[in-house]
Amino acid sequence: MKRRTFLTKSTIAAALPFVSPAVYGIPRDESQPVFNLDFAPHFGMFENSAGKDLIDQLQFMWEMGFRSMEDNDMRIRPIEVQKQIGEKMASLGMRMGVFVAHTISWNKPNLVTGKKLHQDEFLEEIRNSVETAKRVNAKWMTVVPGHIDLGLEEGYQTANLVDLLRKACEILEPHGLVIVVESLNHWANHPGQFLTKIPQAYEICRAVDSPSCKILFDLYHQQVTEGNLIPNIDLAWDEIGYFQIGDNPGRKEPGTGEINYRNVFKHLHSKGYKGILGMEHGNSISGKDGENAVIEAYRKADDYIK
Repeated sequence: MKRRTFLTKSTIAAALPFVSPAVYGIPRDESQPVFNLDFAPHFGMFENSAGKDLIDQLQFMWEMGFRSMEDNDMRIRPIEVQKQIGEKMASLGMRMGVFVAHTISWNKPNLVTGKKLHQDEFLEEIRNSVETAKRVNAKWMTVVPGHIDLGLEEGYQTANLVDLLRKACEILEPHGLVIVVESLNHWANHPGQFLTKIPQAYEICRAVDSPSCKILFDLYHQQVTEGNLIPNIDLAWDEIGYFQIGDNPGRKEPGTGEINYRNVFKHLHSKGYKGILGMEHGNSISGKDGENAVIEAYRKADDYIK
């Protein structure tokens, strides 16, 4: 049997208690301006408007029409805080986006080396991330393969990474959880990373061959690295599990750079994309005015879909 068809009805059913009821039709307040696509802000993005309290920030996001939220740091937050966030999101009918599943190695190779020490550390963090996912009703978790190993040919590094991700998927599949592997640009932000391009991520996910391993398509990173966004979206479509947003240059909200987000969003909507688009970027203007500008930028880009 193909690994990507491993999940059975009973397996999925076993995972349902940890999925937000929002996914299954909690009524929305129709007076709220809900977006056509499911954009997900992060904590701190609206701190000037909502205050520093994370629960208040969630409430503000919902009132502004956002129905999801992502948080890279969720795994390392105190357990009680995770529970409070999960309960609040469930009460609002919000979906949890990605959190980072492991400690990323920015300067030294780890996941691509094939060394048992690195493998064991990574798999233990994946096991811990399963518990985090349960607390916050999450489905997706980010994995960044880390720094390139200058002592190994790329093919061997790819094989080592594929083998390790298969082991991680064996942990995740029974829970219906999904790794999304992220390609990062090496020009502006993350020099020396092993995974940089969408075709490379596509090759890895096809080789892992599991429903628990998909691509995190970060539109900002890929504009810096290779451009060609819409064709790469179409070519890699079957392996994409999640999108993140940021304009280039600057990594701020849509409309502040060169990416034609109106067309990108319209294309995703036309393809029937129902997943989350994480707003992994900064605000181009400080204070409340900047936070209002972020919301307005998404309104303008999202309205183009209609």
